[in-house]
Amino acid sequence: MTKNRSEWHQTIRPDLSFERNLWEAGITWIAGIDEAGRGALAGPVTAAALVLPADPNLLDRLAGVRDSKQLSPQKRTYWAERLRQSAVAWGVGFASHVEIDAQGILPATQLAMQRAIDSMADTPEHLLLDYLFLPDCHLPQTALIKGDARCLSIAGASILAKTARDAFMIGLDKNYPGYGFASHKGYCTQRHIEAIQHLGACPFHRCSFAPLNGLPEQVKSPVRTSPSSKR
Repeated sequence: MTKNRSEWHQTIRPDLSFERNLWEAGITWIAGIDEAGRGALAGPVTAAALVLPADPNLLDRLAGVRDSKQLSPQKRTYWAERLRQSAVAWGVGFASHVEIDAQGILPATQLAMQRAIDSMADTPEHLLLDYLFLPDCHLPQTALIKGDARCLSIAGASILAKTARDAFMIGLDKNYPGYGFASHKGYCTQRHIEAIQHLGACPFHRCSFAPLNGLPEQVKSPVRTSPSSKR
């Protein structure tokens, strides 16, 4: 029987085989890169870059690191701190909802990834990415299918990206409490859709995304009381 994507992710553990091949070739400054928030209806898309040390004991120390989607919020928070402590370097980058609407989600995701790389003090020698390439980046890079499940650096980056974006959305919930951003983080849940229908879009919604792009203009830009005021 063929396993679905979720079952496949849960039966494997990311390792250092891709990093080790590069380390053995003398390349030590290797950044795993991943994103969070591509499919959300609100907020930024977030990316993280993570450089791990060439340490033979690293896999044991980070044994619980998985693709962020396979971890609970509590485990993501725990491993994010452990990853920052273990890393040689790490960085986080954002592309805003405005940039997403103007450029499209793929270019905005690539922009967030480049910003994560640029935020580090030193430039990586090689990039390991989950499926995507950065066409405007001249660094050597390898795009791995299901990289977040197979490669420890990418899995770690997915955790850093997810926890950074979740923190942003929890903060956004304080200014726009009617939408439930702290619980669904801007994704397309029934509660979120109902809030948009009732309150209209807030300034951080991606109005180029369905179903927002099909809403009447008066719902996208409501004239009634701002959702930032508590009810």
